[in-house]
Amino acid sequence: MSGPLTGLKVLDIATVFAGPFAAALLGDMGADVIKVELPGAGDPLRSLGPFKGDTSLTWAAAARNKRSVTLNLKSEEGQEVLLRLLADRDVLIENFRPGTLEKWGLDVERLRTANPDLIVVHISGYGQTGPLGSKAGFGTPATAFSGYAHINGYPDRPPVLPSVSLVDYLTGMFGALGALAAVYQLKVTGGPAEEVDAALYESIFRMLEVVVAEYDALGTVRERTGNELAASCPAGIYQAKDGHWVVITTSTERTFARLAEAMDRPDMLTDPRYSTNRERLTRRTEMNQMLSDWAGSYTREQLQDRLDQHSVPHSLVYDVADIFNDEHYAAREMLVKVSHPTLGSITLPGVVPKFSENPGSIRNAGPLMGEHTNSVLSELGYTGEQIAELQRNGIV
Repeated sequence: MSGPLTGLKVLDIATVFAGPFAAALLGDMGADVIKVELPGAGDPLRSLGPFKGDTSLTWAAAARNKRSVTLNLKSEEGQEVLLRLLADRDVLIENFRPGTLEKWGLDVERLRTANPDLIVVHISGYGQTGPLGSKAGFGTPATAFSGYAHINGYPDRPPVLPSVSLVDYLTGMFGALGALAAVYQLKVTGGPAEEVDAALYESIFRMLEVVVAEYDALGTVRERTGNELAASCPAGIYQAKDGHWVVITTSTERTFARLAEAMDRPDMLTDPRYSTNRERLTRRTEMNQMLSDWAGSYTREQLQDRLDQHSVPHSLVYDVADIFNDEHYAAREMLVKVSHPTLGSITLPGVVPKFSENPGSIRNAGPLMGEHTNSVLSELGYTGEQIAELQRNGIV
């Protein structure tokens, strides 16, 4: 066994981030994932930087745990191969603009002629329905449409976009969750085969549940607050005496009490100006200045020791070099060196979450384009001569 999803079969015909990430998550947990790419071109993810030589590190990392097959889905011959691929697959993941598969003649009804129990995960910018359903969608615009960009950043500066493809990754997680829920319904409860509809903007909008409730109940439009948390105080990033940055947060009254003890300020626990989170929120500037002054009187190590002694939630602000040198990351196997066909090896983030009895694994980094075409087609019963003919015709 190599993960709790061993035996689950997934076909990934999606491109770039969100759909492929959903498939990769399932692959991490043991699913057999076949990745379909356009012959000669491949997934556009292969062209995204950074590069080492001619190798996209983005592809090497993001396409892990997949077998690559090239296939022209627009051609009738390619579609016949697709239908044969789907015959024993449990899940199909796609993220074309809504209507694209139908335009090619690959609507769900036709796909299910090959496999009536096929679960189809659709990932798109705005969903399969609604007035914007056919609009082109990418993760960065979805960050704005969701309302997230508006509250991210400092109040005196423009909104700030995430520096990673946050919305795509979140949507991939919801897509994978939806796929597993659909598999459970089909296999365990005997329910129908589902179409799962995951929209980019909705994935991060789901994270804004308190922003929505706040506007509905209070009419408050949440604005940018920098590093401060809207729900609790004090919380933020503070600089130690030796220049290092440390995140400290007190999201409960218990953790604030621990902080007050660490600061040698037990008086704050009885002073009505500071004794409750509601009162501290009205004095956010004052509280943050007090904590900044206190943190700035200690070196990084001194500050960490004092906060740890009192069990105050905190962390140094790590960069990736710090992570590579951290013993906890190593102990948790969160930096995994994986073999790679051109790089020799590459280090990737470990599998999340951990499983006690049958853990997932990273079996390969992003494969070469079409690396597994012949072997997969052979599994489907194609002869060597038939495969060669498909190659000559540009189908694979």
